[in-house]
Amino acid sequence: MLKFTDEHESFRALVRDVVQKEIDPHADEWEHAGIFPAHSLFKKFGSLGLIGIEYGEEFGGAAADHSYTLIFGEEIGRAASLGVAMALSVQTDMATPTLHQFGSTELKEKFLRGAISGDLVASVGISEADAGSDVAGLRTRAVIDGDEWVINGSKMWITNGAQADWICLLCRTSDEGGFRGMSQIVVPTDSAGFSVSRTLDKLGMRASDTAELTFQDVRVPVEYVIGEIGRGFQQQMGQFQNERMIASYQMVGAVELALTRTVAYLKERQAFGAPLLANQSLQYELADLASELDMMRHHNWAAAAAYMDGQDITRHATVAKLRSARLARRMADLAVQYHGGMGYVEENWPARFYRDTRLWSIGGGADEVMLRTLARMNGIIGD
Repeated sequence: MLKFTDEHESFRALVRDVVQKEIDPHADEWEHAGIFPAHSLFKKFGSLGLIGIEYGEEFGGAAADHSYTLIFGEEIGRAASLGVAMALSVQTDMATPTLHQFGSTELKEKFLRGAISGDLVASVGISEADAGSDVAGLRTRAVIDGDEWVINGSKMWITNGAQADWICLLCRTSDEGGFRGMSQIVVPTDSAGFSVSRTLDKLGMRASDTAELTFQDVRVPVEYVIGEIGRGFQQQMGQFQNERMIASYQMVGAVELALTRTVAYLKERQAFGAPLLANQSLQYELADLASELDMMRHHNWAAAAAYMDGQDITRHATVAKLRSARLARRMADLAVQYHGGMGYVEENWPARFYRDTRLWSIGGGADEVMLRTLARMNGIIGD
């Protein structure tokens, strides 16, 4: 069981303070622009030790345990722009974990150190137009020519893609089909042949730049491979667990704040001679949601404890991703409904919250993929 100390609470206060000062005042501006200044914002987070929380001190990390990542996730989930929160978590828990775990010392010195400090923006290149949740279907390919990889293909739905300095790219490096024969390769975005084809106009997460990337005879050194050639799929599956847990941590923070704000509004809003919250059906619905939030929070604590104990958390992370996304969607729907017309206009927070939370059931593995994984784990379907 996790035990939170005064040091944890001080860390929570630090993250909450930087979110309130460096993200919230600019959220509307960044949402309208469709992009936020990743380099300057990440530098501020990096200077406070908030990017490489669990990474080694020799590369600028804080060498803290996973309980601090949990707190970090909850607090950035309270940001006024969940798009920025997601982009931050790409840097901390989606593009860099396998580099930290499997990368060579030289590769970490060149790319991880700058990502931890916030001087370099990182992105993870997995999804393609015809291969999203079906990672085994990706086609982007790298072949060895002398002492270089030559990469051709494209990637779609890439968060931070328009601003990234380097991509943690998952691609095919052999003729083996399916999940076999893939590798992870660091690709600097200043490489000849790399281009951002376009940025995508999305329903939500509008402050986060999402791009389609093209690789046309891109050459990078062979030593830019992360870990073992041919083990990229397996490494990425491990990295997905980090991604799914940070997403669940964020949703606990996001739902907690949304619930608090909704209750406060219903106490103030008068209808039929009484506050809206005097309506028993609203009271019970919100109490039921609060109970789900408690269950989600404690599941996350159990997952974090298991992770710190060195256990396989695939099941924990799968459940967390599925249930936290659905909880957030339920909270978003109630927030809009209980705010009425005021919740349906863009000038008030529920509208953006509704649009932003919808992605959580799609990105990082759709709900249906999570259910398929759990069905297999439970013996409901065969391998």
